[in-house]
Amino acid sequence: MQKPVRSFKLSQLADQFGFSVQGDENTLIEGVGTLADATASQISFLSNPVYRDQLNTTRAGAVIICADDADKCPVNALIAADPYVGYAKIAALFDPRHLPQPQVHASASIDPSASIGNGVYIGANAVVGPGCEVADACSIGPGCVLVANCKLGSATRLHANVTICDGVVIGKRTIIHPGAVIGADGFGLAFDRDHWVKIPQIGSVQIGDDCEVGANTTIDRGAIADTILENDVRLDNQIQIGHNVHIGAHTAMAGLVGIAGSTKIGKFCMFAGGSGAVGHIHIADRTTVNFKSVITKSITQPGTVWSAALPARPLREWNTSVAHLLKLNKLARRVLNLEKMTRGKTRND
Repeated sequence: MQKPVRSFKLSQLADQFGFSVQGDENTLIEGVGTLADATASQISFLSNPVYRDQLNTTRAGAVIICADDADKCPVNALIAADPYVGYAKIAALFDPRHLPQPQVHASASIDPSASIGNGVYIGANAVVGPGCEVADACSIGPGCVLVANCKLGSATRLHANVTICDGVVIGKRTIIHPGAVIGADGFGLAFDRDHWVKIPQIGSVQIGDDCEVGANTTIDRGAIADTILENDVRLDNQIQIGHNVHIGAHTAMAGLVGIAGSTKIGKFCMFAGGSGAVGHIHIADRTTVNFKSVITKSITQPGTVWSAALPARPLREWNTSVAHLLKLNKLARRVLNLEKMTRGKTRND
């Protein structure tokens, strides 16, 4: 059975999200699209000036746009202070992905000591272990495992094959994507003369409200105290968070970020793809770490931007640059010697 099409007048969208309408407020919107591909029943947006040329030829029914660009829009418009945020809110109305109806699949395994709230979905082959607490309106996808004594806040959603280890606490409305592992042992080892001794990881993980954890991301449990993600932390796919890390509210990390153990990251920070931080340091609020950059010492000043990665260059040019780089020590010594000679001549004069 085909799902019914949702539609909204521009005036309805404007009233719901606090935008103003330019053009026909009765235009019906039934979906979203790009500036290049949207049809007359779809809404698009312009937030990046790179795509401004596409505005001239768009066939969208309307475009979400800022006030400065409104006079350049050839179709209906919703005028928003931040068009990208506006698009995010409107696109959520048209998300076609299926939200499962509350039920417990016959193949799911639920321990008798577990507590399951109202309106919960538990998919095929999911396991809810002893002492677990699942609040109202949660969704636990196929193949998920809640090992023991885990707590899920209301309306939290686990996609397929998520593993939540012993004692992990997850807040309300949090989304965990497929394959994520929350609360596995941290990498704690002590070297005893000729072999490694495993350090028991007796802490757990606490994740706040409105967080998101990407596919195949791993968040290790604490060695003693808990690993903590405050509210509204957003982690992309394939991220590694070490034991006892503390991530402040509203911080976002792109794919392949790695944070070593016991590092504390402030609020509203941003880590670009492939970046990271060594262990046992503090990173101030609103710090931005650019692509493939690694933070090796504490950052105390809020709001700074850090970069270390070099952009790719044609191979021949790169090889020449490396050859020069390998000569820097020799050149530095020559400069020091020349400075000494110059100072000596100056004194003699």
